[in-house]
Amino acid sequence: MTQTISKNGKEKPLVSIILPAFNEEAILEKNVSLLYDYLQTLDNSYLWEVLIINDGSTDKTKTIADSLAESISNLRAYHHIVNRNLGTALRTGFQHSKGDYVIVLDIDLSYSPDHIGKLLSEIETTQADMVIASPYMKGGKNTDVPLLRLLLSKTVNFMMRKASRLNIYTFTGMVRAYQGNFIRSLNTKSSTFDINSEIILKAYILRARVVEIPAHLDWSEQKKMGKVRTSSLRIVMGIFNGLANSFMFRPYMFFWVLGLTIFILSLYIIIWIFINTYNVYPMTAEMTQGFENRFSLAVSEVFRQRPYSFIVGGTTMIISIQLLGLGFISLQKKRYFDELFHLNSAILRKTKGN
Repeated sequence: MTQTISKNGKEKPLVSIILPAFNEEAILEKNVSLLYDYLQTLDNSYLWEVLIINDGSTDKTKTIADSLAESISNLRAYHHIVNRNLGTALRTGFQHSKGDYVIVLDIDLSYSPDHIGKLLSEIETTQADMVIASPYMKGGKNTDVPLLRLLLSKTVNFMMRKASRLNIYTFTGMVRAYQGNFIRSLNTKSSTFDINSEIILKAYILRARVVEIPAHLDWSEQKKMGKVRTSSLRIVMGIFNGLANSFMFRPYMFFWVLGLTIFILSLYIIIWIFINTYNVYPMTAEMTQGFENRFSLAVSEVFRQRPYSFIVGGTTMIISIQLLGLGFISLQKKRYFDELFHLNSAILRKTKGN
């Protein structure tokens, strides 16, 4: 751990603040200044390093970030030549961080800087591997977030919570605190916003401890700047993306729920066929003798009256069995994936430790 002894003899842990930035020339310098004003209030407890990850900005973000790095000793800027999306920007930040704790913050300060102190307090008190700032849990708050965007986010996070059965309310939020060794050793691959839910998924596989604290998501400044529009297409795509991400946590549940639903439908039709066959059976006494002959005659009569019942019932039964089978196969594959990820993560940590 990177620690220094303070004047009162207490060890001060190093905290890495990661700020992903894309075309933020209008707010970068101002918000970094506001951030440092807050960090100074915690200087007696922590050491700081601030990493600006310029993700291929086409405006003056790179120039401003480099200027800030030259004037502030504990601030560094890293640049992607082209935009590589949030997932890659965060990985760049994690790889270059050195802190005992790593905090990711939105450069627009939609989560105010005082969340840093709250996240650090929680991660130190609970010794959690990850602390999530959640505006959707009890005690959380949202201000001036566009209604459609808020609906999209809440819907996606609700789906993930139900699919994963984890006591987490905000899977997609970026503002979090991590144990430095944990996040630097976590192998992720997503290049988009999906990295936030991917980190939770893989933390869950590794049995890492994840906690949430109430947070305030405030879009007042974005509203003033006119950055609050959300298209209908983005909402539809966001919900679809949420379903896909939910599928990652428990894929077998999707197959089982759908399979059981269709199985119940097919069972209803088959029971209906047997009841009608039972009702027709007494009428066959005058036509033939023997149970097998009479039963076959009764079934054929029911088929003559309702042939589609046999077709629908048989088809749905086959489909339901196939879906239930796929559920068991996906459960087996997920367990294989979990074991392999455990093993690979252990090897990665050992390799980095050497």
